[in-house]
Amino acid sequence: MTAPSSTPTVVLVHGAFADASGFAGVIRELQWAGIPVQAPPNPLRGIAADADAVGAFVAAIDGPVVLAGHSYGGAVISQAAATLDNVVGLVYLAAYSLDVDETLLSVAEPFAAPLLVKNGRPSPYDARGAAGGPDFFIDHDTFRETFCADLPADVAATMAVAQRPLAAAAFGEKCTAAGWKDRPVSYLVSAQDNAINPDCERFMGERMGGRVETIDASHVAFISRPVEVAAFIRSAMP
Repeated sequence: MTAPSSTPTVVLVHGAFADASGFAGVIRELQWAGIPVQAPPNPLRGIAADADAVGAFVAAIDGPVVLAGHSYGGAVISQAAATLDNVVGLVYLAAYSLDVDETLLSVAEPFAAPLLVKNGRPSPYDARGAAGGPDFFIDHDTFRETFCADLPADVAATMAVAQRPLAAAAFGEKCTAAGWKDRPVSYLVSAQDNAINPDCERFMGERMGGRVETIDASHVAFISRPVEVAAFIRSAMP
């Protein structure tokens, strides 16, 4: 898929309610710095299935890889990395870094519920390709406040109607491997996050034992603050 390189390839893994196009600003910054970068699709069907899909993509890269995950994408890269010998670092951007047997719901339970809990909506149909049950969206009327409060209203309105749902069953699916336990890790907390409680983010970042920094941004700092986020990723590279 890619030519061998001594410079790690950064693989950006998006989370729920978005797609890889949101990484455009970060991709430009990394490419201008001469860093190879890839941003594959995350199927959003469940942790195990998505980790297999992302893992197959990363395994085909000839050379070292730094995996960077946003939101739910963090759970995916944690599980995928456990079986990938070429992953030399993990970067979490307001992301879930689950431990074995943890779920998205269980790790968040001790903390105050974010707006996503109130403003999420199940679909009236079953999620195709998932374990069962509906897809899960953010209500269009509250999408900006919940997901991307620091983006212009017109941009948020477009994102709301183009959002990619997460299979609702993924929220209760247990993580079966934690690749962050034997990799260098960095975590960027979004201080104004309304999709994941920032205190939960800080807890997940600190328990991994790596570098933890905070950015004054919404859940989508990689869109609203791409220069700073790209710099954070670059500083995490070996």
